[in-house]
Amino acid sequence: MKATKWTDEVIQFMIDNYEGKDNIELARLLNEKFNLNTNNDRVSNVKANLKRRKGIDLTTYINNGCFKKGNIPVNKGTKGMFNIGGNRTSFKKGNIPMNHREVGSERINVDGYVEIKIGEPKKWDLKHRIVYREHYGDIPDGYKIIFLDGNKLNLDIDNLKAVSSSEELIMNRNKLFSTDKEITNTGTILAKVIDKGNKLKNERKEN
Repeated sequence: MKATKWTDEVIQFMIDNYEGKDNIELARLLNEKFNLNTNNDRVSNVKANLKRRKGIDLTTYINNGCFKKGNIPVNKGTKGMFNIGGNRTSFKKGNIPMNHREVGSERINVDGYVEIKIGEPKKWDLKHRIVYREHYGDIPDGYKIIFLDGNKLNLDIDNLKAVSSSEELIMNRNKLFSTDKEITNTGTILAKVIDKGNKLKNERKEN
């Protein structure tokens, strides 16, 4: 097994699958799913960090005191509590769980981005990318949508701009991001010029 890397995919798997499981069981699922080497203590720490930093509560309420291995429940063989009226509240195939979210629902993921549910059963997309596409069309491959004021919750179209991965790297290296939209926008222009110059230099070297 490899060391645990708490990637977005691993965190999302925890969020989608924590209910009804204690930390030992969740750790086992993570190890099997992602070939990791984590344990219940690490899972507990990650849960605590998510609650403290993102307000995401993954507390699982499991009643471990009622029945133990080998005990026989008093309603064994019945279809409900003492078979009075049957078990009308049991989940059957096709029933929708209580924590189901409708298409169009929004949430904030572990990285602070707003997501929208766009399909069943668990198909989500980043809202800022949806907003950008609605105004400007498809986002070119290799491009990211940045927030000019640095606020991931400000989804105003004037706050969103597409930059290439290389341009974003240049901006990070040269500290061209700011909480001021105008300054960041100027940084994107400068990064584009630098990126173009770098590519021209590389072309000359190859020729």
